[in-house]
Amino acid sequence: MGTILGSFLTKEIGLDMNDKPSFPPAKGFNIKRGQRVMLACEDDLKSARIPLKHRDYCAHLLIKYHMCRYKNMPFLLKCAHEKHAYLNCEKDDYVLRLKEFEREKRLREREIRIKKAKG
Repeated sequence: MGTILGSFLTKEIGLDMNDKPSFPPAKGFNIKRGQRVMLACEDDLKSARIPLKHRDYCAHLLIKYHMCRYKNMPFLLKCAHEKHAYLNCEKDDYVLRLKEFEREKRLREREIRIKKAKG
């Protein structure tokens, strides 16, 4: 809900929640930022029958969780650690995406302020 509301409130600066970043990844940082990589390959995702909506940066943990559930079928409590790791990764990914959205919003607002001050 936060991302949709944030996207609605940023229409005046031309920012939508599905927009790709328009600024360099290092802008506003003093350190070098690494690029995120998928740890699960496409073949693994297909063979594990992971739906497209769950093929994100945490998919490798989802595969481990599904494998644990398959191995321990009647005793699903044995997979609590794998489930916790997957859900924690999803939460961290969500927080990171919110921070990136906020960074993009602030940089666009700063750009507009600088243009108004010059002209």
